[in-house]
Amino acid sequence: MKYRKLVVLCLGMFLAINLQAQSPNQEQPLRKDIIVHDPVMIKQDDTYYLFSTGNGIAMWSSKDMENWKFERPVFDAPPQWAVEAIPGFKGHIWAPDISYHDGKYYLYYSVSAFGKNTSAIGLATSPTLDASDPNYKWTDHGKIIQSYPGKTNWNAIDPNLITDKKGTPYLSFGSFWNGLPIVKLTKDRMQIAEKPENLQIIASRKKDLSAPNPPSVDNNPVDAGGNAIEAPFIFRKGNYYYLFASIDYCCKGVNSTYKMIVGRSKKLKGPYLDKEGKSLQTGGGTILLTGDSNWHGVGHNAVETFDGKDYIIFHGYDAQDEGKPKLRIEELRWTEKGWPEVMTKE
Repeated sequence: MKYRKLVVLCLGMFLAINLQAQSPNQEQPLRKDIIVHDPVMIKQDDTYYLFSTGNGIAMWSSKDMENWKFERPVFDAPPQWAVEAIPGFKGHIWAPDISYHDGKYYLYYSVSAFGKNTSAIGLATSPTLDASDPNYKWTDHGKIIQSYPGKTNWNAIDPNLITDKKGTPYLSFGSFWNGLPIVKLTKDRMQIAEKPENLQIIASRKKDLSAPNPPSVDNNPVDAGGNAIEAPFIFRKGNYYYLFASIDYCCKGVNSTYKMIVGRSKKLKGPYLDKEGKSLQTGGGTILLTGDSNWHGVGHNAVETFDGKDYIIFHGYDAQDEGKPKLRIEELRWTEKGWPEVMTKE
């Protein structure tokens, strides 16, 4: 019964995300304080575009990162490959990741059965993000990688694209199970370039990766276990790659305990170490931001640079509005020793 209540709560919040906006066919007002989950952002010309979890992948646009217009979702109908791969999938797509390469925008996305690693990551591309442009069109390229219960001890959701210093593309991803893997992609970024059987884990809360998954806690689905880490995002600055991740529990409204951690490495595949020198692969991670009296939990972040400033984009569960997940965008500053700090607004 508790698990059922958790599922209902999550579905309720996701429904609120989708219902907040009117039909994209209607004239859309600009909105502040928008409800989003798992946001990522990119800038094209003078417009910021935000993508987040939602039916067909929710999409927003803004000129100033404060006032947002709801755009038509990326997909009008569930991708057929996802319907066939994920039993019961009806088009609610999770945790997109947006990037630009070789004249196209690459949008990786997650499809999953809640609480199980019956999951997959897909890819869609478009030459532009401007829906008024005649060339605007999302082309779906299908499945990139899939996880299977009892076969893969990782979960194929929460993708994030990163390239090494030679331009070789990789995809980090993951949620719970054994932790956060990383996989090399082909040059065109449309397929994995290595076998998925023995992917490297770059972050976990387990102190021993060979140990069994910890038992489920906090009413989390039994299949997922208690290794509460997910949503990797790798950002390169200076001589380091910075790995951001979210720990503890999202999706529980006022009971959410989400928080963000960070570690860094001079090599893309790690090891990523926190401020104390502890590896994120075996339970390390410096706390970057936690919930407070205004936010029950904060997490699932992206990091982007706009006009010479670094920003962290994430969602928080608003303590003043029944724990609804809201968009937050804060500037990042860097200490003399090269560690990020969130410049939260007073």
